[in-house]
Amino acid sequence: MSDTRKQPSALVKQALEFGPLLVFLAVYLWMRHATVTLGGTEYAGFVVAVVLFVPLQIAATVALRLLTGRLNRMQIVTLGLVIVLGLGTVLFNDERVFKMKSTFIFGLFGILLFIGLWRGQSWLAFVLDQALPLDREGWMILTRRMAWFFLAFAAMNEVIWRNFSTDVYVLWDTFGQMAVMFVFLMGNYRLIEKHWTGEK
Repeated sequence: MSDTRKQPSALVKQALEFGPLLVFLAVYLWMRHATVTLGGTEYAGFVVAVVLFVPLQIAATVALRLLTGRLNRMQIVTLGLVIVLGLGTVLFNDERVFKMKSTFIFGLFGILLFIGLWRGQSWLAFVLDQALPLDREGWMILTRRMAWFFLAFAAMNEVIWRNFSTDVYVLWDTFGQMAVMFVFLMGNYRLIEKHWTGEK
């Protein structure tokens, strides 16, 4: 039975997708020089921001599921890793755990895409086919590019969080990653246009 519920507006979807991240940024900027003491343990502002971000991300993902009737596998895996790494950050009181979030997420996605390619399949198409109708050749090319991009993205995250300040990392995690992803997608516009099978 098909889901006939009315889809949310683009503005609502963007608010749910990016809202938790913007709250994380705002809380961090507000508390980056402050600490909070609970149960005799002192937590830095970054950890406090993570504590607020994780439940907001869970709520936003649940809301997306209720409003759209579906979640793709990348969203589910991403949420799972956010929860695990968020809990690890608080339990170990170590911001480095959460800073590795993008390393784990994009590294895992890159490896999985390469496994799919090795099997002669585009697992990216399996996840995004409804949103991006392409022919098989287009999906295979885009998946190969995306797999390399994800691995490079994971490596870039490692370089940034290990060599730069937390302020730089937070800006990278909020705005920098979105900008790099946008540039990558724009760089593949001609490929998508060439292999597009949907309405033009």
